[in-house]
Amino acid sequence: MWLNESEHELRRDLQSVASDLRWSAVELLRLAEQFRQAGNEVDAQAALRLCEVFQGDEARLAGYAEEVKARHISRTKAP
Repeated sequence: MWLNESEHELRRDLQSVASDLRWSAVELLRLAEQFRQAGNEVDAQAALRLCEVFQGDEARLAGYAEEVKARHISRTKAP
């Protein structure tokens, strides 16, 4: 069964935000390494914790996108 336009949009939005979170986590890892090299372990650990949160959120959104594809979640236009 094909997805309607609204469902395609929802899936694309979920994938886009998941991708943004993945990119942000990579950047946070880079920053954490820079903090560590500068001797700032507190900020390095804070960046790593944020990275873990982003990675979990990215995985959850990617899962939602797959649910949309499988038609377990749908979106309809409001009247």
